[in-house]
Amino acid sequence: MTTGFIVRPARPADARALAELRWTFKQEDHEGQAPTPARPPHEAEQWIRDRLDDGRWLAWVAESGGEIFGHVFLCPVERMPEPYGDDNPLGYVTNFFVLPSQRNKGAGSALLEALKRHSRGTGFEGLIVWPSERSTPLYRRSGFHPPEELLELLLGT
Repeated sequence: MTTGFIVRPARPADARALAELRWTFKQEDHEGQAPTPARPPHEAEQWIRDRLDDGRWLAWVAESGGEIFGHVFLCPVERMPEPYGDDNPLGYVTNFFVLPSQRNKGAGSALLEALKRHSRGTGFEGLIVWPSERSTPLYRRSGFHPPEELLELLLGT
């Protein structure tokens, strides 16, 4: 049940709040004391603003009282034209985060539902995600399943 908040498409004007949440999200990856960030959030703010502005990326936000407390991003992945079948894009789902104080209140599910509704409505072939251990149950409840066909090559730096 979604009460006390709204979910809406993100706008370029949301970039500062989204960048700040991104930094909060990534700091959560570190147990205990997070290291000092190697770059300032304003770099992420500009990156997010540019991509939302030109439509290369899409995002949805959860907000209450005008304050954004959660988000999920979608990057369309084009596919080569196909002479005998479907070449609809895939969607890469990433940067899914809800502030800890707002978790388990329906916002995560509502964000994923908005993303899925958009993806179905625009003809995406499917959605892919690399979930964290913590987010896997939510993705599973939302209908995501392990792929039958996927290979990965990690390129170390």
